[in-house]
Amino acid sequence: MLAACVVYGTKERSDTGAYRIPIAIQFIWAIILAGGLLFLPDSPRYFVKKGNLAAATNSLSRLRGQDPNSEYIQVELAEIVANEEYERQLIPSTTWFGSWANCFKGSLWKANSNLRKTILGTSLQMMQQWTGVNFIFYYSTPFLKSTGAISDEFLISMVFTIINVFSTPISFWTVERFGRRTILFWGALGMTICQFVVAIVGVTVGFNKTHLDADGNSIANNINAVNAQIAFIAIFIFFFASTWGPGAWILIGEIFPLPIRSRGVGLSTASNWLWNTIIAVITPYMVGENRGNLKSSVFFVWGGLCTCAFVYTYFLVPETKGLSLEQVDKMMEETTPRTSAKWKPTTTFAHAAEEGTLVPAEKAV
Repeated sequence: MLAACVVYGTKERSDTGAYRIPIAIQFIWAIILAGGLLFLPDSPRYFVKKGNLAAATNSLSRLRGQDPNSEYIQVELAEIVANEEYERQLIPSTTWFGSWANCFKGSLWKANSNLRKTILGTSLQMMQQWTGVNFIFYYSTPFLKSTGAISDEFLISMVFTIINVFSTPISFWTVERFGRRTILFWGALGMTICQFVVAIVGVTVGFNKTHLDADGNSIANNINAVNAQIAFIAIFIFFFASTWGPGAWILIGEIFPLPIRSRGVGLSTASNWLWNTIIAVITPYMVGENRGNLKSSVFFVWGGLCTCAFVYTYFLVPETKGLSLEQVDKMMEETTPRTSAKWKPTTTFAHAAEEGTLVPAEKAV
């Protein structure tokens, strides 16, 4: 949003400041990020993985705001330790290359296999990019200008980013109140409807229907229809920012077991940027005047992909609300995505370890 405001403020400049100033301001956030990383504490699960229980206790105490010797901290730490021991039985320590290979072990048909979790994480990020949201953020300015119906396309683009920012905090409440799977499901449905409305209005009376004015500029025939399209694009951004925007990132942080968690999240993030790049590269060929020139028809593509996200969520995305990372692993072992919301933990890893019942269901996950 701040970037859009800066670009809006420099768009009238005729010198190199039009692009140098926006780029230079980015250094401020890079410095903040780099400086903050120096003070970022490691997680208790990381210390458990390294065998440093004292540091794990202190990290967990700091995270929970509890005394290190409190029963609350000791119980959660015991659960983390037991889960780590269980997962090490399933995924023994190996070489650097072997640790990456572990992400692809197991059967495609076993819901709790590492392969399935890696596919789930990478496909979640793929689906997030397939919604077409970055078409709006990357290309809305030239796209809106090409319609001839917008007098200040930079302002509209800035409005889209403002909606994005102020819609995202809604997910802070909904993701815990209704669950990850639920908001992704309804978010995909809402985005699908918005994309198809924009596409249908555009090809009938909106963006695609233009005429030339006296100066030879392309002007939309029906300004009200174009305004309706812009409104539904804004609603689409609301649905994305309050559901799929944060929701996909939350899930990839919860579905991977500790031994492959960093690599699983890394692969998922790489998938996000891979599809981000692909969409950024192909979009000009889809909507360029001398290329595909799809105009509003491009929203049929995004609508179809949002439909895929809707179906994908229903069949493949599990519900992880209210579960610890250790419980998520057990839930995925015992249930299916469509019934996962009803799953409740009946025991803990620590208790199972004490009882001697903590036996891997399948060695090669």
